[in-house]
Parts: sequence; structure tokens; C-alpha cells
Amino acid sequence: MYYVYIMSNWNDKVIYIGVTGNLEKRVYQHKNKTMEGFTKKYNVNKLVYFEDTTDVKAALEREKQLKKWSRQKKNDLINSMNPTWADLSNEWYR
Repeated sequence: MYYVYIMSNWNDKVIYIGVTGNLEKRVYQHKNKTMEGFTKKYNVNKLVYFEDTTDVKAALEREKQLKKWSRQKKNDLINSMNPTWADLSNEWYR
């Protein structure tokens, strides 16, 4: 499986869109700031949206598509799955 995912920071002002073949591991990396970059700098560590596919090319195309969207359209997408912007990975690491 491949995942297109959206992460946010504590107050939902910053979002990050990515693709991975292992969502749980990738979210762990974001939460624990194991990699340098945007998400570490802006403390983006809350999984607010994801979708899956078995096609890596489809996942990469979807990521590109979402990155081109306006912020409002991205917010609407997140709200359609997760209206409270809860951390969807909260139970994964307990």
C-alpha cells in the first residue's frame, strides 16, 4: 500500500503533504523529528488526513495534485474526513 497524507501542526496553521509506503513509520518520524526539514522546523506532527492506494504512480500524482490546490480546498478535504482535525495517529504509539 501507498499513502498520501496530510500532517499539521498544533494549531492547524501549517500543513504538509507527503507520500509513503509505510504510514505508521513515516508519522513516527515526523512526530519524533528524526529527519531534518520542513516538518521538523515547523513542528508538523499531527496526522489529519490520509488516503491509500496500491498504485505508487497514482499516489505520487495525487500528492502533486493536492499540493497545487488552494489552502481552502485542502482544508475542505481534511474537513470531509476529519472535521475536528484530530490526530488520526493518536492511538498508534501508546
